[in-house]
Amino acid sequence: MINIQMPLSEDKARKLECGDVITLSGTIYTARDAAHKRLIECINNSEELPFNIADQAIYYVGPTPGKPGDIIGSAGPTTSYRMDDLTIPLLERGLRIMIGKGKRDEKVIQAMQKHGAVYLAAIGGAGAYISNSIRACEIIAYDDLGAEAIRKLEVKDLQLIVAIDSYGNNIYEKGREAYAK
Repeated sequence: MINIQMPLSEDKARKLECGDVITLSGTIYTARDAAHKRLIECINNSEELPFNIADQAIYYVGPTPGKPGDIIGSAGPTTSYRMDDLTIPLLERGLRIMIGKGKRDEKVIQAMQKHGAVYLAAIGGAGAYISNSIRACEIIAYDDLGAEAIRKLEVKDLQLIVAIDSYGNNIYEKGREAYAK
């Protein structure tokens, strides 16, 4: 198990290998489809992003509201390919980690290689378990988007798997190849 503390430099990201199991601690941000569209609008309009994206992580999640006294509700990953058309400009600005579930487009993988980013897989269907790693949650942008608003999360020992490393090694392909043998 590899312990990662945010923020994550490109050098440290390039040391992570496909299949590594990690625990992630520190500040990460949430963003799904609608928030990604607004981030790209900011970039296209030369406006400042709501947070400094360099060396940061975006978790593709739209958490449910927490019960009274809870920090957050269920916080399971959403399908990542839905953000693929909106990801490359963020990688160009230093986004280091993306967290979600499922495969990624080849263009995104090539941009990850160029910019030294990694894609981490969270377990789908484990939203309640994942929420146990979230120590604080604050909406920082696009409150009108509800569950899809951008949140700043403080996480401790969030367990993830390096699904695609910064060299393009892809657990979805490696797993299929191993199974075929």
